[in-house]
Amino acid sequence: MEFCLPVDLALIEQVFDHVPEIAFFLKDRSGRYLAVNQSLVERCGLRDKHELLGRRAQEIFPKELGQLYSAQDESVLRTAKPILDRLELHWYAGRRPGWCLTTKLPFRDRSGAIIGLLGISRDLRAHEDAEAIPAGFAKVLEFLETHCDEALSPGSLARRAGLPPVRFARLTKRIFRLTPNQLILQKRLNAAARLLIETDRSMADIACACGFYDHSAMTRAFRSATNMTPTQFRRAKRTLPRDV
Repeated sequence: MEFCLPVDLALIEQVFDHVPEIAFFLKDRSGRYLAVNQSLVERCGLRDKHELLGRRAQEIFPKELGQLYSAQDESVLRTAKPILDRLELHWYAGRRPGWCLTTKLPFRDRSGAIIGLLGISRDLRAHEDAEAIPAGFAKVLEFLETHCDEALSPGSLARRAGLPPVRFARLTKRIFRLTPNQLILQKRLNAAARLLIETDRSMADIACACGFYDHSAMTRAFRSATNMTPTQFRRAKRTLPRDV
């Protein structure tokens, strides 16, 4: 099956061909691959991009993984909510397990309509002397995605992961290049940003829903990260034209 891509996307695909630790893909609204880089091809144990183009995840990956990836795609396409830096186990060629950090974003045309999704998956396979990523660490990150409104601390997350605090902090730094406190704040800011853009909820309501002590604490965090108040951020994002 042949697909006609805009020139800029074809160039992006070529750029990602030179970043071997990152898999890149573009899918249509049905979840079919429209563009991929060579890293994704090799990760799937294939030789040529045409073995992926026009096919869906459930046709490529083992049943459980294919269903998981397809469900993620459907969620992004249906809700327009991105998946950001999700830690996932992936099977590489030869059934070798490895960890990836995956991001999926809705892909829009110039009118703002969602026509597909863009994604990258960063390969976390480390050198032989580097420590493995425990399953408990991945599970606590899933917990953090949906419980950022709760009282969280590096110690409480380490306990939930079943890891010593020092090891939990070392893994967080290696994978995300953040301290545990910075990771917690990032997740809270991401959640607040989505609510600011997608809802009309009050600042105090959003601050509470995202684990900030009060509106002032959220304002300070936003100003530090974006040089804007939450109100300015909401206004700016809603007035920007929606594009790729």
